[in-house]
Amino acid sequence: MHPPELPPLPAMTRAECELVDRYLEVVDLIARINPARGDNTYSGLRAAQALVSRAVELRDALNLMHQRGESRVHATTLARALRVLDGERRTKRVTLPSEPIS
Repeated sequence: MHPPELPPLPAMTRAECELVDRYLEVVDLIARINPARGDNTYSGLRAAQALVSRAVELRDALNLMHQRGESRVHATTLARALRVLDGERRTKRVTLPSEPIS
């Protein structure tokens, strides 16, 4: 049995696709650094080192959009793309875990 098909990504410019991809990479790295969810310093250190270059790539994606005259962010469209790409689960890893009920 095959897993259910994901809905298609909304129509986006190449720069918007780059923005979404770079944003999710940064989110994934910050989630690995999150001290409330980590289990060792080495993986957090490696993620923090990689974060520097990914943040530059994210900045470059936004700069490219700006240079091309894409001055508006279409939040609804980009949010749909983030949801298709599992952005809700990925961004939850950046937050504090809920406290266990005693």
